[in-house]
Amino acid sequence: MRIALFVTCLADTMFPQAAMATVRLLERLGHEVVFPPEQTCCGQMHINTGYRSDAVPLVRRHVRVFDPYDVIVAPSGSCVGSVRHQHAMVARRAGDTSLTSRAESVAARTYELSELLVDVLGVTDVGAYFPHRVTYHPTCHSLRMLRVGDRPRALLREVRGLDLVELPAAEQCCGFGGTFAVKNAETSTAMLADKMRHVLSTGADVCTASDASCLMHIGGGLSRLRTGVRTVHLAEILASTEHESAVRP
Repeated sequence: MRIALFVTCLADTMFPQAAMATVRLLERLGHEVVFPPEQTCCGQMHINTGYRSDAVPLVRRHVRVFDPYDVIVAPSGSCVGSVRHQHAMVARRAGDTSLTSRAESVAARTYELSELLVDVLGVTDVGAYFPHRVTYHPTCHSLRMLRVGDRPRALLREVRGLDLVELPAAEQCCGFGGTFAVKNAETSTAMLADKMRHVLSTGADVCTASDASCLMHIGGGLSRLRTGVRTVHLAEILASTEHESAVRP
């Protein structure tokens, strides 16, 4: 299968390892992954902060870039949530019926990584090896917008060497929320403290999730407290092999 990678801004600028892991994983499973170089921001941050008219050119560009592909994947529930639930709405409010229709079509072909693996490719055992105690944080967009449900856990349960421990109060937001963490810093910090307390209570070595943004927030807090617990994107765990894990710090 030929799959287009929607890399997302955060992966492109700060967490390229999540995007590269997505490519390694899918190629290992026998699929061709292409990277359309004309892609830019999908416009989520503009839409979420009320700048919908400024998001229209970004939606138009995203649709034009990804329309030629039958399957699109992103290592981000947040960005896939925007494509699936916001792009057509933005186009509709701008009065562009053609863009609305094309945005709906692209959205229907866009998947978060765990959705692609389980629902489209029909696999849960991806041949991964990651000998660590891991807890999984279901990010808000993947949980509430995409409703990925148990798909990430189903994938993690098949990873050899991995000890999966449930995260208490897992469905509680970590407090990031994009600009929410900036505009409501004290509330965000309190929510982060709760999330870190729950992560630490599991005794896990690693906290994983499908969104680099949440992992950045949680990981930053855990690092500042010098807990020794690290955050690793779901794609990196699924792409990990016995050899890679042997040399991983």
